[in-house]
Amino acid sequence: MVVEKKGCDMKVLVTAASKHGASFEIAERIRSELEEGGIEAVVADPGDIDSLDGVGAVVLGSAVYAGHWLSPAKDFVDRFDAALTAIPVWIFSSGPIGDPPKPDEDPVDVVEIQRRTAAVEHRLFAGKIDKSKLGFAERAIVAALRAPVGDFRDWDEITAWAGGIATALVASDTAG
Repeated sequence: MVVEKKGCDMKVLVTAASKHGASFEIAERIRSELEEGGIEAVVADPGDIDSLDGVGAVVLGSAVYAGHWLSPAKDFVDRFDAALTAIPVWIFSSGPIGDPPKPDEDPVDVVEIQRRTAAVEHRLFAGKIDKSKLGFAERAIVAALRAPVGDFRDWDEITAWAGGIATALVASDTAG
């Protein structure tokens, strides 16, 4: 009897710059889905990563503020852009709020980040505003803009996207 192996033999780094934790929660969900697909995955803050040794693929994300990725995610690309072009990379942004989520356009930084990482795909996910985690200035901005408060993330969409990444990685591992 032949038992078909599920998964692949590479380690995937999932990393996301997150100001108040919502984007990091997305990274955790992606890691969980990759592991469900039989792939070893770890989550780390982009500022805590010193090396990509042993990493076979990366999922990189960032919260979006005023149309831009956070500095820790952009700094990660600055440190590792050469290494990132040698492995599969997927990127995501988290930030639009409301129903339907607005704004619905990609962050300003994404085209350059896709180019520098040779990313397979970019996905824009809705975000979350939890007033209890905001500072005084952030609460004032939310009030002035009449921004909707709540969790607008579509967990089914995030899980499906991560499942697609797992499928692609397993296919590439078995083809190689």
